Amino acid sequence: MIAPIERFDQLDLQAPILAALAEIGYETPSPIQAACIPHLLAGHDILGEAQTGTGKTAAFALPALDRVDLAQRNPQVLVLAPTRELAIQVAEAFQRYASKMPGFHVLPIYGGQSMVVQLRQLQRGAHVIVGTPGRVMDHLERKSLNLDNLTTLVLDEADEMLRMGFIDDVEWILEHTPTARQTALFSATMPDAIRRVAHRYLRDPKEIKIKAATATVSTIRQRFLQIAGPHKLDALTRILEVEDDFDAAIVFVRTKTATVELAEKLEARGYAAACLNGDMTQQLRERVIEQLKNETLDIVVATDVAARGIDVPRVSHVINYDIPYDTEAYVHRIGRTGRAGRSGNAILFVAPRENHLLRQIERATKQPIELLKLPSREAVADKRVAAFRQQVSEVLESEDLSFFLDVIAGIEEKQDVDVHEIAAALAFLAQKDRPLQMQDTGKPDIAQIAAGKTDRPVREPRENRGEILERRRDYAEGRLARYRIDVGREHMASPKDIVGAIANEAGIESRFIGQINLFEDYSTVELPADLSNDVVQILRRARVRQQPLNLRLASPEEASRERGRPAGRGAPPKKPFRKDGPPGGFSGGFKGPKKPKF
Repeated sequence: MIAPIERFDQLDLQAPILAALAEIGYETPSPIQAACIPHLLAGHDILGEAQTGTGKTAAFALPALDRVDLAQRNPQVLVLAPTRELAIQVAEAFQRYASKMPGFHVLPIYGGQSMVVQLRQLQRGAHVIVGTPGRVMDHLERKSLNLDNLTTLVLDEADEMLRMGFIDDVEWILEHTPTARQTALFSATMPDAIRRVAHRYLRDPKEIKIKAATATVSTIRQRFLQIAGPHKLDALTRILEVEDDFDAAIVFVRTKTATVELAEKLEARGYAAACLNGDMTQQLRERVIEQLKNETLDIVVATDVAARGIDVPRVSHVINYDIPYDTEAYVHRIGRTGRAGRSGNAILFVAPRENHLLRQIERATKQPIELLKLPSREAVADKRVAAFRQQVSEVLESEDLSFFLDVIAGIEEKQDVDVHEIAAALAFLAQKDRPLQMQDTGKPDIAQIAAGKTDRPVREPRENRGEILERRRDYAEGRLARYRIDVGREHMASPKDIVGAIANEAGIESRFIGQINLFEDYSTVELPADLSNDVVQILRRARVRQQPLNLRLASPEEASRERGRPAGRGAPPKKPFRKDGPPGGFSGGFKGPKKPKF
């Protein structure tokens, strides 16, 4: 029987990789990491069934990095991902795990990026390529991507690639890679088509099935706040102040350094806070937890590893100051509150570029996370005044104030001022460190900033939808045009499938995608009229439900049918399905978004 793996340093990974993991704060492998890494290090192929959020990125990235030859600049690892968001996420993970490997380079490639930029980056060389199937095919056909030195191939979220119609592209890519490669295939489910690919292209794979621990406690109220990094601290302190049922909180961050920095900032603002991280001795950790229990501490800022095993009933709030990269970590974090049948609160801070992680958590936990609205300055001031009144009332009822009445009488007589003015002066002194009235700095209120960047905008009233749609068709310097694609209802396509393929393969944001109408054997979609030739070519080859889109401008007859008028004689067609995207704008020719920064 193989002994359980409880620490990463029990795995035969190179020292630089272990050093990077220690800096990140990783100590204990997740179940899929403990199961996959030894097999991959031993050279076996892997067929893994695991939900998103179980930690599978590290499960294949760490052993792949262990085999990389930094002196060889040609691609040695290829990871295929269904969406550009996942490709970016995986590339960022490789970069973090290889932070102690000088000269390491990972390159994400996906539709929508400038082909010229990608060609230049490929010429410079990269050890790891992470890409979407369509763009990887483009580079293989151009011979700009050389896989002769490929040692490891990973298919991430294979069932999602099947759903999006990429499985044929994946097989084409597999056939253009060295047969001696090591292959790892991960999928949340194992439909027959995925098993067929596995049996054809994997060599005697080790099958691993991991059930994600995604059950969250029903007594925990889960909320998220859309907020950018620079505003997190102000948002956190406002939440700590306005939550009615606040008793104690654990605030989770990603790094050990962040625990110290944030705890110090909270202390400077008057909160009883301390940090908890892996660099602390066991004695210091136990002291912090004991202080949290006996109410001499109200806030502990911790990393995932350091907070494991904390069971303090008075913890009313868990605040994810840094969003976790996997759903298991999220579930473990919020499990620190709502214990023993008590109610609890879990609040998640989400930066604008982290929305995909929020959606990932919601999908895996099968629970919606409600939007948190921060109160305004005025509401906070009202709450502070109410608390001050309550404090004054309690003192009047419970304390002997004879001595202080004599002091006030002396001030009233000597200064010849009204007793109300004296009371106001004393109130000013009492609230000096924490003003009852929040000053208007001239800058936007943090509540307005948060509300303005929410990922869940309020839908426009139904009666204005037509007007809004028409306005979207005519932007500042360009119009949308109607295009035809060769996929429709008979192919079991949906507007969601079409939007996903267009967004992921061509990099066209949803705000540039207008009305979508599904008919039996084709569909039409509104896209910018001035699409570049590169984007058009990409969308001609893109697939939905294994069907090439073959994008082209719609004919006048198709356009007239689009607007609900019959094409020639006969009754108007059955009302088609429609996807209306949010309003937005653009100017000039559409050539795709700028490349991401790492």
